[in-house]
Amino acid sequence: MSLLSEKDFVVLGKFGAVYGINGWLKINSYTDIPEGIFDYTPWQVKFQGSWQPVQISSWKRHSNGLITKLTDVNDRDQAQLYVNADIAVPVNALPALADGDYYWKDLMGLTVMNVQGYNLGEVTDLMETGSNDVLVVKANRTDAFGKSERLIPYLNDTVVKQVDLTAKQMLVDWDPAF
Repeated sequence: MSLLSEKDFVVLGKFGAVYGINGWLKINSYTDIPEGIFDYTPWQVKFQGSWQPVQISSWKRHSNGLITKLTDVNDRDQAQLYVNADIAVPVNALPALADGDYYWKDLMGLTVMNVQGYNLGEVTDLMETGSNDVLVVKANRTDAFGKSERLIPYLNDTVVKQVDLTAKQMLVDWDPAF
C-alpha cells in the first residue's frame, strides 16, 4: 500500500471548537453550501503528519453553524484532539466537472500570463466575493509596475481567456499596471 500525500486530498473544512461535554465539535465548512461537507466521504483528518480516516456518527445545524459527533469520540477531552484539524476527502471523491469548469484546487499554483505575454505571477489563493471569484496572484518579487500581488476577477471569457492545467498556465486579459 502506498502512502497518500497532500495532493491526494482536498480540504473541505476544519474542525472548530469543542461543543458541549459529549464529544461534539463545531465545523467550519468551505463548501458552497455549508451542509454539503457531509455529502463527501470518507473524511480524513491529519494527525501527526499523516491522514487518518474518521467516521461521522451524527451532525446537525446549531445556531448559524454546524456541529458533528464522530464515532468513538465520546467526551470533551477526546474531541479536543480534533480542534483545528483540517477535514479532507480523497480527490477522487469529488464529482467530475464539465469542460471549462475547475475546482479551486486545480487553479492553485498556475502561472498567470496576460495576453501580451507578461508574467503576472502565480495563483496563491482565491476569494469568493459574491458576484465572482477573485484570483490572488503573487509575483516572485515586486515587478516593473511596483506590484508583488494582484487581485484578478475570475470572469470567464472577459478576463480569463484560457486555463491549461497540463501546462500549469492561465491566460488573462489584464493590464499589468493594474
